[in-house]
This record gives sequence, C-alpha cells and structure tokens, in this order.
Amino acid sequence: MVMDKKLSLGQVKDTISKQVTKFYSDTLGTGPEETRVYILEDMVIVRLKGKLLPIEEKLLEGEKGIDLVKNIRKKLHQVLTTHLSSIVSDVTGHKVISSHSDISTKTGEMIEVFILDTHFE
Repeated sequence: MVMDKKLSLGQVKDTISKQVTKFYSDTLGTGPEETRVYILEDMVIVRLKGKLLPIEEKLLEGEKGIDLVKNIRKKLHQVLTTHLSSIVSDVTGHKVISSHSDISTKTGEMIEVFILDTHFE
C-alpha cells in the first residue's frame, strides 16, 4: 500500500518511525526507546535508541562478545531487511535499492540506512 504522496516531510518521517518501532516491538518482543528518522537526498536514516537484548548483554561478557553480537545483528538485518525496506518504500513512494545497518555494543543504539532509487524531495 503506497502512502499518499501529499504527506509532508514530517508526516513521512513520523509514519516511518512509528511503523519501524512497531515492527521491532512485534518481531523482537521489545522495541527501541526512541526512534528518529532523517531524510537526506536519497537516504532514509533510522536511528533507534534503546538497549541491547538481555542475551546480547550476556554474550558481551564473553571473550568474543562484541563479534558475536555484531554477527547476530548482521544476520538479523539480513532476515528483516525485506520487511523494513517495504515499510520505507511504501511510505516514501520510492524503491529501496540497498540498506545498511550497525549497532553500538556500548549503548545499544542502532542505525538503519535505506538508499532510495531517487532523491526523496
């Protein structure tokens, strides 16, 4: 379902924020404490503030904890990226051609970047 292209930039960012937050809450059982969305040219940047999952915090206690957590999140991104890209595509009305993700093992903050096929504006 493509959103009405008459949405303001603020409405687009707010809609993406709410839908991504709900998706993570439904999928992982817990969502970010705060989600911010920035749109810059052909990039949609989603910043998810929160904390690591309890299992990730436990893994960080081990010798290779950072690598384990990064690898888990990398795999999770691969599995979830199709749905997340659909959210961004549906709301912006533009095709997502690639996406990138990273997480801080210190703060739990995550960044998702979606590259659109053209500038949003």
